[in-house]
Amino acid sequence: MRPATASRDDTGAEDALSAAIAGPQRSAANKARDKYRHPLETLTFFGIKPAMTVVEISPGAGWYTEILAPLLKDHGKLYEAVGGGPGAKTFQDKLKADPAVYGRVIVTTLKPPAETEIAPAGSADMVLTFRNVHDWIAHGTAQDYFKAFYRALKPGGILGITDHRADPSQPQDPNAKNGYVRQDYMIKLAEEAGFKLTGASEINANPKDLRDHPVWYLPPTLRLGEKDRAKYLAIGESDRMTLKFTKPATEPQPH
Repeated sequence: MRPATASRDDTGAEDALSAAIAGPQRSAANKARDKYRHPLETLTFFGIKPAMTVVEISPGAGWYTEILAPLLKDHGKLYEAVGGGPGAKTFQDKLKADPAVYGRVIVTTLKPPAETEIAPAGSADMVLTFRNVHDWIAHGTAQDYFKAFYRALKPGGILGITDHRADPSQPQDPNAKNGYVRQDYMIKLAEEAGFKLTGASEINANPKDLRDHPVWYLPPTLRLGEKDRAKYLAIGESDRMTLKFTKPATEPQPH
């Protein structure tokens, strides 16, 4: 049985997370996607706590940043590892527009293989990446990213991943052209970088997604516009794996 203090800590962490998810800093459009992205269940599964040092990888427009920043602002630390392009400026503008929420966020640059210092080595309790790995596979840089995560994490630190899950009966496309990644392939990528799988959750699964189309045909992208719109809206967002890995507390010793 766990000590009562551990239970209280977990309850306090979940209350703080619930408050961040319900907060006014989140846009209505982003809140509308909670039914697909399950932020409370996902972040609870990963074991996030308000006093942690967390690195979010490739935050895009900041869907999860709207939750992570207020959660970690007072007692923890949040690094946002951002690539280049116009999206990076849009994201920076979002942070600057609301210093009360985002003023303590530390933005770092992640452009493998040249720039991979996402946080000081061995400083992070948790690294999180949401729906990104398929892009790195397409660019042939996935292993560089995983190495950067491993370097930034403390021994015993957690890597949390969600991504579009491919049909396991189909071979993995080495370029992930349709945006889906086989779960066993994802696990192999992480294990090759030194991580150990410590949990898998079906919280972001969607059995309606038969994965026989590019993932961008589904919401929120709806790339085909009005064509087959009702069909793809009925499916909802993609079937997703939710995987939790740990950096071993002790490094393996050479024989």
